[in-house]
Amino acid sequence: MHADLIITGTHVFTGLDDEAKPLSICVKDGKIQAVVAPGDAQRFIGPDTRTEDFKDAFVCAGLHDAHLHAFHSALYSSPLAENFLGENEADCVARLEQLAKRRPNGWLLAQGWREYRWNPPVLPSKHSLDAAYPNRPVALYSGDAHTLWLNTKALEELGVTNNSVAPEGGSYDRDENGELTGIVREAAAMELMPRIVASFTLDEIAHAYEGFLKRLAENGITSICDVSLMAQPGLDFVRDDVYAALEKDGRLTARVHLFPTLLEDMGRFETMRETYRGPLLNVSGFKQFFDGVSSQHTAYLHAPYTNARFEGDRGQTTVPFSTMHDLVMKAAEKGYPVRIHTIGDEAIHEALDIFEEARERFGLPEFGRNSLEHLENFQPDDIARLARLGVTASVQPPHITLDPGGPERDLGAERCQYMWPFKTLLAEGAVLAFGTDSPVVDVNSRGVLYTAVTRKDAATHAPENGWLPSERISMAEALRAYTAGSAIAANDPDIGTLEAGKWADIAVFDRNLLGEELADKPELILETETLATYVAGREVYRAK
Repeated sequence: MHADLIITGTHVFTGLDDEAKPLSICVKDGKIQAVVAPGDAQRFIGPDTRTEDFKDAFVCAGLHDAHLHAFHSALYSSPLAENFLGENEADCVARLEQLAKRRPNGWLLAQGWREYRWNPPVLPSKHSLDAAYPNRPVALYSGDAHTLWLNTKALEELGVTNNSVAPEGGSYDRDENGELTGIVREAAAMELMPRIVASFTLDEIAHAYEGFLKRLAENGITSICDVSLMAQPGLDFVRDDVYAALEKDGRLTARVHLFPTLLEDMGRFETMRETYRGPLLNVSGFKQFFDGVSSQHTAYLHAPYTNARFEGDRGQTTVPFSTMHDLVMKAAEKGYPVRIHTIGDEAIHEALDIFEEARERFGLPEFGRNSLEHLENFQPDDIARLARLGVTASVQPPHITLDPGGPERDLGAERCQYMWPFKTLLAEGAVLAFGTDSPVVDVNSRGVLYTAVTRKDAATHAPENGWLPSERISMAEALRAYTAGSAIAANDPDIGTLEAGKWADIAVFDRNLLGEELADKPELILETETLATYVAGREVYRAK
């Protein structure tokens, strides 16, 4: 049977071994018909077959961001909002000026600030925002998406007063006089976000998603896992309605796997799973949250933080162990896989306890695998245990260098040696799945690969020898984590490698990512350009 499309290249990485070699990928009806030597491709060519010879370019399975939050990623990369770190509090306020000019009415919304990277590293307050915008509500979401910085007008619009009681797992910061500072944390911040973004129309949001999908294609990313951002009912920001509208109009240019929040009531998940069964849009499992982030001392540790702020300061779970246990058991009984946000070593340990019991009682999920998300610092024995239990390690390489000096500051040198242990995880037989946690980190695919193989920051190339360099992995291993590993996290067996029967999701880059040149000078990874991106054999991006 003749192919619809044949893609040929000198450096084709199928993902089935560590090599890139001359191959032709024959595509029929959106799936890979055969992968053959270029000389054997002639028998698949018919009168209507399109052929693409990318010569010395690098061809691989489409990259797959295994953990991102599409709503906020689309929003903060669109004209509706802004995304910046800022050098300090005053600089952040100044950077809002362009947004204020662009959107003269309504909310001003931005994301990205990280006070621990400012000089001085102190929390901002409502007062600086009030001085610049006394009559407009302003909300700045932190770079780690766990804290809101609001002005007085925003607090008034949201009905937050000095007498307000924060929801469980969240807080409204107050000064020494009991006055609100404008800093709102964790569950309290997450509860307010839907009301802040409610002013945007569905058309505006859909247009923002289109821009984000274009950005994915430009990076060779053909699939994503859109995972719940917030655990509260109705606040996960997994917007199936937006994707459905885009798919209906033929504007969905990436394969999307949805992971809504695991709740006591599974009705929404089950309805969505029945509704979205197509190859481009499906519901692949649940997401839950067990702790916060180390930089705010909300990640849950076995022993107190090295720079403890009070006696016994080791963070805490976002929900009681018994609650998480019961939720996961209910999902396991139905055969549904679960992904759990776990950053601190005790959160990881207790989540593995729950998954281990679920496996003993109900076996493995009926489809896919359970997964832990982020996994920043381990208790040593849990690395092998995660692999033994068949739990996917869903990690984001750029997080390694996101807070220079932060791990040593918060956890100390001894615990740092078990942080983001990619090489050790692979050696123990674990599956790595790569993502970015966008908008926490940009969906720049080259940055993900660079940091994974160098343990350096993509922007600064620091530290000089890499952070915990013994945990560097090879480019072939990194690519597999970013393709086949992410497919496992997505619970999708039909993508992730270039082999017959799988969807023809393909990325083409202008440099051989497995070449000696990049091994000797890894900074060239960051200069690599995407030439073309295909989803089910459909070209969704072509370099000009």
